[in-house]
Amino acid sequence: MDNRELWTALGMDLEKHDDFLAPVPAIFTSLFLDRPNRPKAMGYFDAVVGDVHGIRVHELYAKKQAGAKVFSTFCVYVPEEIVVATGSASIGLCAGAQYTVSSGEKVLPRNLCPLIKSTMGFKLDRICPYFQVSDWVIGETTCDGKKKAWEILNEYIPTYVMELPQKKDVKDARLWEDEVREFASFIERETQVNLTAENLAQGIQTINNKRQALQRLANLRKHSPAPIHGLDVLLINQLSFFDDPVRFAAQVNALCDELDERVKAGIGVVPADAPRILITGTPQPLPAWKLHALIEQTGAVVVGEETCTGERYYKDVTEPADNVADMLANIAKRPLKVNCACFTPNQGRLEDITYMAENLKADAVIDFSLQFCQPYGVESYFVGKEMEKKSIPFLRLESDFSEEDQGQLLTRIEALIEMIRA
Repeated sequence: MDNRELWTALGMDLEKHDDFLAPVPAIFTSLFLDRPNRPKAMGYFDAVVGDVHGIRVHELYAKKQAGAKVFSTFCVYVPEEIVVATGSASIGLCAGAQYTVSSGEKVLPRNLCPLIKSTMGFKLDRICPYFQVSDWVIGETTCDGKKKAWEILNEYIPTYVMELPQKKDVKDARLWEDEVREFASFIERETQVNLTAENLAQGIQTINNKRQALQRLANLRKHSPAPIHGLDVLLINQLSFFDDPVRFAAQVNALCDELDERVKAGIGVVPADAPRILITGTPQPLPAWKLHALIEQTGAVVVGEETCTGERYYKDVTEPADNVADMLANIAKRPLKVNCACFTPNQGRLEDITYMAENLKADAVIDFSLQFCQPYGVESYFVGKEMEKKSIPFLRLESDFSEEDQGQLLTRIEALIEMIRA
């Protein structure tokens, strides 16, 4: 079965899908392939993007044909270890394109986060094969927009919602652990596979290996000159939600081996005095590359992302245990170390940003919020105050997935870079 036959079998709108993908090769070539001095190991990730709606979707379709299930997730809080333990697949969702926002607005308010509208539009337009191959979407209550959007999405694809607490007190941890245990029971029912100490331990190890590979990559970015562009690392982080986790971890480690050699040889993708930027704020799902591209267009380099398509996804791993009950307890503990803006108070996030800025030797912090994202938009006030206290140059930006404001954004970024260089 070739790609088009597969997409037809999945009920996709091929005309719209072709129209959506038409400009991607030229954009990807310009932003990625034409860059000089890229690590050779990026070739694997380039190939994945080159057939992003093909190879992996074929694998997922084959899993379904063999009796497994496919669960799509939208958030780093969903415990993918549990899904993987049953032999099923946990994948991300298409979400970072302006193309589908107008379709999302047919059922959602215009003054809503573009991430939610884009995702909804991908499903309504039937142009995301990951949506089409999925048996379930796993949602969560990290913001009011998503919480209500899941009710609408459930009319188009079965949607299971996990209730995430808004604080991190003892009672909140108990609530979340109960949610994780209920989710485990739900996955057992849907997959008809019982969780055991053996398969759950393997699921935990598989996802831990993936996160540890990403941790290794993140740690290499502290070196000067930077051995890899931030835009390349963003791409890898985005693909971590889609690719086979075992293969992905192996490829990230292969890249890190190459970067280790670059560091030893003092080889960088930019000069040693290039301004180093830390990005914080809202996630940038595939194919949202605008912010990184604009920053690095100025000659600066992005050295870290305090986002859900960055450090928040991989900074902690799940501790091992001897039995299923304790493993589920540990699976529940890991996400509560993630400092999303949905939590109040959220001092831990300010500490994360400060640590990353110091560890990565960042010259400035750019806090980025998607339009109408209230949690991150409001919390940006506290991030700015903390950076001022630490005497770290700070820029607050807000945008969506369109290209219309690139000139405005670039002007503000250039002003920051000029200030750093002065």
